[in-house]
Amino acid sequence: MMNNVVKKKLKNGEKAVGAFIGIYSPEIVEMLGYSGFDFLVIDDEHGAFSPRDLENMIRAAERVDLVPIVRVSYDPSCIQKALDRGAKGIQVPMVNTREDAELVVKRAKFPPIGQRGAAFITRPSRYGKDQGKAYLDAADDNILVIVHIETPEAVANFDEIISVPGIDMAFIGPTDLSISMGYKEEGAQHPEVQKVIAQLRERALQKNIPLGTIAASPYGVRQELQKGTSFVAVVLTSVFMTAFSEVVDAGQGAHQA
Repeated sequence: MMNNVVKKKLKNGEKAVGAFIGIYSPEIVEMLGYSGFDFLVIDDEHGAFSPRDLENMIRAAERVDLVPIVRVSYDPSCIQKALDRGAKGIQVPMVNTREDAELVVKRAKFPPIGQRGAAFITRPSRYGKDQGKAYLDAADDNILVIVHIETPEAVANFDEIISVPGIDMAFIGPTDLSISMGYKEEGAQHPEVQKVIAQLRERALQKNIPLGTIAASPYGVRQELQKGTSFVAVVLTSVFMTAFSEVVDAGQGAHQA
């Protein structure tokens, strides 16, 4: 089983930069890998992916040395399916309590740690070439388990959530957090939201657990890393729309000139 280089980086106090993608495109995955990104988050919460789509995206990521992570949906079986397709990590939305976090670990880890169903005929086990304790232990060691903190309840329970054995990282979802706090207009830029995010970052640093979030621009990525965030992702849809708008604006400016 491929070593999870991003999980190793985070354990060593290093940084990782990646991208969220909600569009089925193995070609874009390859471009991200060739560009030097560390990881890819395949967004199965909001994106339109079949299990076969997930597998093909994961396969493309492996080809270009990207660590494939899946942000799962709310279906109870989604963690199992993502891992059996070959995901090297999961991001689980709306984890609000210690009990929620414990359930995530149960679904992501094999017994005796958790309750993940074992099958030695899937991609991660090379369709049966890898079996037994060595494979099961390697899977448990290498899977990156990430929980989303995106509600006031999760903020209140933050210390308990990140203390659950098997949770590797907390990821701040700024959009959902701002909406759940009641700031639908200013969103994540509202001072109260920024205050909460700063407090969570400080608590994570104190407890030596990596923190992740999204950034809207290259400058935003740099800012987050400088503040101590370990795992920063851009959203490709936003990157594309910004680039497209810049091209249109340039064309309109040339036409007016």
